Amino acid sequence: MNHEINFLAFSGSTRADSFNRMLLSNAIQGASARGARVTEIHLNYFPMPLYDGDLETVEGIPEAAIRLKALFAEADGFLIASPEYNGFFSGVLKNTLDWLSRPVAEENPPVPFKGKVAAIMAASPGGLGGVRGLQHLRTLLSNLQVMVIPEQVAVPHAHKVFSPEGKLTDSRLAAKAEQLGGLLTTFAEKLQK
Repeated sequence: MNHEINFLAFSGSTRADSFNRMLLSNAIQGASARGARVTEIHLNYFPMPLYDGDLETVEGIPEAAIRLKALFAEADGFLIASPEYNGFFSGVLKNTLDWLSRPVAEENPPVPFKGKVAAIMAASPGGLGGVRGLQHLRTLLSNLQVMVIPEQVAVPHAHKVFSPEGKLTDSRLAAKAEQLGGLLTTFAEKLQK
C-alpha cells in the first residue's frame, strides 16, 4: 500500500522578499496538484552557527539542526530553491546541509538524506538564473545520497519576472516550475512501487 508523498520545501535564501521563495511556491503548487503533501519551511526559523568541528565537539549539534533533521527524516523528498552567489548556492543552505549531515548519538540512519528525492531550482537577477549554483547543489545532494531528478528550473533576470505580489509573470517559467513539482511527485511515487 502506498503512503501519501510528503515533501519538505525550502529556500536557501532568508530574505523576506526572496525570489527563490516565490519560485518555490510554483513548484509547491505543481507537487500539491499531483497529490503530494508539501510542508514549506523557512531556514531563518532554524538559526545555526557556522559549522565548526570544535564547536560540535564542545556543544554538540545545535537544537535547531536536531529539529530540522527530524523534519527531513519524515519527508520523502525535497523541493529546494537557492539563490546563486558568485557561482555557488547560498552559504545558508550549505551550512544547514553541513549541520544536518552530522550524526546524532544513536541515530539510525545517521543522516536524513539517504534514499530521498529532490528537485532543485534557482532564481537570480543575473542572466544565467542561478544555473551554476544548481550544478554545485546537485553534486552536494548526490554526495549525501539524495536522488536529484534531472530536470531543474533556473529563472534569469528574476527582478523583472516576479510581480510585486510575488507571482511569476513569465507563464512559460511558471509552468516549468509547476511541472518540476509534479515530476518530483511522480518520481517519488515510482520509487515507492
